[in-house]
Amino acid sequence: MILSGDIGGTNTRLGLFDDDLCPALEKSYSSGEHAGLEEVLRDFLGQTRATVRAACLGVAGPVRKGKCRTTNLPWTIDAAAISRELGLPGIALLNDLEATAHGIPVLGPEDLVVLNPGETGAEGNEALIAAGTGHGEAGLFWDGREHHPFATEGGHASFAPRDERETALLRHLLAQFDTVSWERVVSGPGLHQIYRFLRDSSAAEEPEWLEKEMREGDPVAVIARTALSGVSPLCGEALDLFVSLYGAEAGNLALKTMASGGVYVAGGVAQKILPKMTGPRFLESFFDKGRMRPLLEAMPVRVVLNERTALLGAARFAARSEGPPVRRRTR
Repeated sequence: MILSGDIGGTNTRLGLFDDDLCPALEKSYSSGEHAGLEEVLRDFLGQTRATVRAACLGVAGPVRKGKCRTTNLPWTIDAAAISRELGLPGIALLNDLEATAHGIPVLGPEDLVVLNPGETGAEGNEALIAAGTGHGEAGLFWDGREHHPFATEGGHASFAPRDERETALLRHLLAQFDTVSWERVVSGPGLHQIYRFLRDSSAAEEPEWLEKEMREGDPVAVIARTALSGVSPLCGEALDLFVSLYGAEAGNLALKTMASGGVYVAGGVAQKILPKMTGPRFLESFFDKGRMRPLLEAMPVRVVLNERTALLGAARFAARSEGPPVRRRTR
């Protein structure tokens, strides 16, 4: 079997797949409840007698020489050390967005929501952006026959405000952090930061029930839910600004990678706020690049709905390294 993993700051998903990427076993773990990846892998592999012949793990952080210190999780992952300790074949270690990019070719139409169809027959480089616990970006280089995913750490590039309100947001964040990256604003925790900025800067009233819900639960989930339901104007304003900033950075990435083949928006946040993503704010910010607007309007933009894309991509990478390529499904 092929061992595949998607290691994130919140959840770690593991799977065993056959050569056709059909799952034999999958399980999700809460990352923060475990001391390290080895502990999670031991539990997972202890549930099967299958022989692992190839393995690939996508991890949320920069990968260098088979090692990664995860960005939003206190884990250090060493592929060679894990292979030796657990008796596994050599493990391929990829950035999680690179793994997600490897999964895009096996997605079907039901896994995608089209925000912008782009021009007919669009081809060329593609780009991938994802907000979740953190903020990830990747590119897919087009060689004229197929796409080759590559990792970036673009989510940690400096946040660039576009107007006075966003400049005030930057100042608000600089009071807390030495540097302010896009991850500080376009991520789950970033949505919470935007909410706090708007609440404090406008002296908007925070109802007691809302403060209680945010204190007792996940504030990001509360903000998104109350914004979508329309019961909190302040949460609605925060989510609108978040979506606008998301679109702006997606447009930045599209220009930097010349993603004429299209842009994919993945990550758990986009899935949870899909009604806002399909509204006008995201695309208007995506297109709003002055003289480059026609170029961006020609690029297809799609939201990835399948939360298993990174897991499938890691499995596909391992399968391709061992045999014939897995075929692209019709979108």
